[in-house]
Amino acid sequence: MKFIPSVLLISSIRVLGYNWLLIATLLCCFANQGYAQGRNEISFNEGWRFKKGANDYQKDIGFLDEKWEKVTVPHTYNREDMQLGKDFYTGDGFYKKDFFVADSLRNRRLFIRFEGVGSVAEVYVNGRFLGEHKGSFSAFALELTHSVNYGEENSILVKANNVARPDVIPINHFLFPLYGGIYRPVSLIVTDKVNIKVTDHASQGIYITQNNVSAKQAHVKIKAKLENQGKEIRSMELVTEIKDAEGKSIKKASEKVPISPQGETLKEQELVLKRPHLWQGVKDPYLYSVTVSLVDNGKVLDDVTQPLGLRKVEVKAGEGFFLNDRPYPMYGVTRHQDRWAFGNALTHAQHLEDMMLIKEIGATTIRLAHYQQAEDMYALADSLGFLIWAEIPFINRSSGEETENAKQQMTELIRQNFNHPSIYIWGIHNEVYSKTPDEHVAVLSRELNDIAKTNDPDRLTGAVSGYGEMDRPANLAGDVQGMNRYYGWYEGEIGDLEQWVSGLENKYPDHIVMLTEYGADGNMDQGAEMLPENRNPVSGKFFPENYQTETHIQQWAIIEDHPYITASYLWNMFEFAVPMWNRGGVNARNLKGLITFDRKRKKDSFYWYKANWNPAPMIYLANRRDNKRTASSTVVQVFTNLDAVKLYVNGALVEKKLEGVNEHHWLYNIQLTKGENIIKAEGVSETGEVLLDEIRWKLN
Repeated sequence: MKFIPSVLLISSIRVLGYNWLLIATLLCCFANQGYAQGRNEISFNEGWRFKKGANDYQKDIGFLDEKWEKVTVPHTYNREDMQLGKDFYTGDGFYKKDFFVADSLRNRRLFIRFEGVGSVAEVYVNGRFLGEHKGSFSAFALELTHSVNYGEENSILVKANNVARPDVIPINHFLFPLYGGIYRPVSLIVTDKVNIKVTDHASQGIYITQNNVSAKQAHVKIKAKLENQGKEIRSMELVTEIKDAEGKSIKKASEKVPISPQGETLKEQELVLKRPHLWQGVKDPYLYSVTVSLVDNGKVLDDVTQPLGLRKVEVKAGEGFFLNDRPYPMYGVTRHQDRWAFGNALTHAQHLEDMMLIKEIGATTIRLAHYQQAEDMYALADSLGFLIWAEIPFINRSSGEETENAKQQMTELIRQNFNHPSIYIWGIHNEVYSKTPDEHVAVLSRELNDIAKTNDPDRLTGAVSGYGEMDRPANLAGDVQGMNRYYGWYEGEIGDLEQWVSGLENKYPDHIVMLTEYGADGNMDQGAEMLPENRNPVSGKFFPENYQTETHIQQWAIIEDHPYITASYLWNMFEFAVPMWNRGGVNARNLKGLITFDRKRKKDSFYWYKANWNPAPMIYLANRRDNKRTASSTVVQVFTNLDAVKLYVNGALVEKKLEGVNEHHWLYNIQLTKGENIIKAEGVSETGEVLLDEIRWKLN
């Protein structure tokens, strides 16, 4: 889609929230500029009113006339209750907005596009039912052209409902909450009657594929879906232009295309780039842009711009991941989209903050679990160089009634995000099972895989199991077998990960395996001098942080020794809400995140991975919150990527270093004295920078 020019964008940010008449002015401006203006996308986030209501609101004649609350989208009506416990509201939330449509727009097409409404949305314009969408996490677009009154004020009403239901995935609130509301941005799209399609599952209407990508050349093919709502065939130029990162045009293709007033017109164009600048992940996420335009007698009727990152992705069983024919480290984290006090109604700045924290830890790949996430996240991944596992919320439980909705959401996920170079795999499901290959989940998994391969033959697909066996019936439908393994937490001991991966290597050498979740809960406000011996991960109330730290220390060392694990994804980058849980001393919280729910505090395990993944010089003393000590003889852990470190206890140099799990793990035996002890670690980077860290432990 095309963003509005910067001058108009500034105006819309400044004024759209205060007076709907200014929307009329803006729309008139667009209309009066005619074909030369082309497509316009206008923020539709301001000026909404909201109220909760019962599911049988239709029977209450006066309900819609009662008092409404002024809100701005993104908005959720569960930002507090779903983060506190089981007593949360599920049901209807109503949003209404008045807007003016200029009479001069009669010869244009108008659409409204919702990026995300939780979880089922009904849309009414001027009291007329316009459409319904099932699914909280994907976008949907509806045409307004024939439902608005031109030259008059119009009204739109959206009913959002977040009740878990068996025909819409996910079918429950158990592993994460289904927040209700218009929790992602809304836009009004204005096009000519001849246009690039807007309502193809709310996709961009153009699909970019690439092949034969190398440092010598790259073949880029663009498929465009075109519509003509006039009365006769229109013949016009279809122009595809590729620009470099500085905006310079480097390749263009153009041809005359007759566009029929019946159905839709599909057209492909192919361009070859010589000596392309490749997209190299986090090292060099170089982006071109592709603009597809419809031009009539020199006037642009419509145009859509999309990112283009030229890259070749390959996974080799037993060898690892290859980007542009070179081995590429897959240092992976997972991410849930909600945060404390905001629910899932997040701003661009909050999405960006998450991505910069992920960049700081040194990750190269992200599993966006367990659902389609905000468009901001995929766009940021393109520009920052993260490789993305994208998936649908077919997770945890199956009802047998979700088939059509799962297929719909898989189609939406792929078509809406098709052009993002960061995405390398489509996720079919997570931890849903069948006993035989002929049962519902296994059959549906194969159907979802077929949808993915039909829509996008060039990307990988993957299914995820919560078990360690390769031959689970529902989990071999995709190209990649993902496995979630919580050794030391939900089963076995921390070190059992070694036996598991060694067994798979020997028995299934030709299978592609990814460790799609691993880790343990850790409460930063619960300290323990020694690792707890008895744990109860399901109903326990004591989840000290040091157990989580030890889990990640040991298991990362195992992972890096086994390239058979093509990619690994620690669970989770951030704590998140789980309203049905009460574990670890914090109600309604999954504490496996390396960063707290409010994004304000980083746990020791964050710095462990930073020492292993991020080449920027760093030094960190672990267990700083376990500062009440009872043993005078103890061990200090240092996480660092420096070549040499000196440790001082109360000013005295500690001479002997113990062997850690790898070169980033430094251990020292130390003696504490009664009272406060000052422990300092010191090192020097290759550039001569002195790095210091200090903690204080008190011996009682």
